Amino acid sequence: MYEQYRVKQLSIFSENRPGRLASVAKAMKEEDVNIYAFSIAEGAGYGVIRALVDQPEKAYQKLAAIGFTVRFTDVLAVEMEDRPGGLFDAIATLGEAGINIEYSYAYSGRRCAVLILRVEDLETAAGKLLERGARLLEVSQFT
Repeated sequence: MYEQYRVKQLSIFSENRPGRLASVAKAMKEEDVNIYAFSIAEGAGYGVIRALVDQPEKAYQKLAAIGFTVRFTDVLAVEMEDRPGGLFDAIATLGEAGINIEYSYAYSGRRCAVLILRVEDLETAAGKLLERGARLLEVSQFT
């Protein structure tokens, strides 16, 4: 129902050691893939690099070809005002609806800030956010 809001995020699994992020960045540069946003989470000896890129399929193929384990994860991209309280205004609806945010990260764009959300129930979250007037970015804005 809300397919246009399912943004493909790359989840790249890597050993937690020097140069691994640079390897990912170099691969994206070689393929002329633009990285819009990324985050890194660490575990015991490994890391997960989560990234939004303009050509997810091309990025996936390149990273897999050079030995990275890569997965796609559907996320929502929510416009939020880049001001105090902007984050609260963007996510309060989810808490009220009992929707858990598994993780998130944000970036500031040219005209607004964007909050990336991985939630338990993407369909319900998208519906609740839209009902409250949130502006979700469509997947076409990331390709």
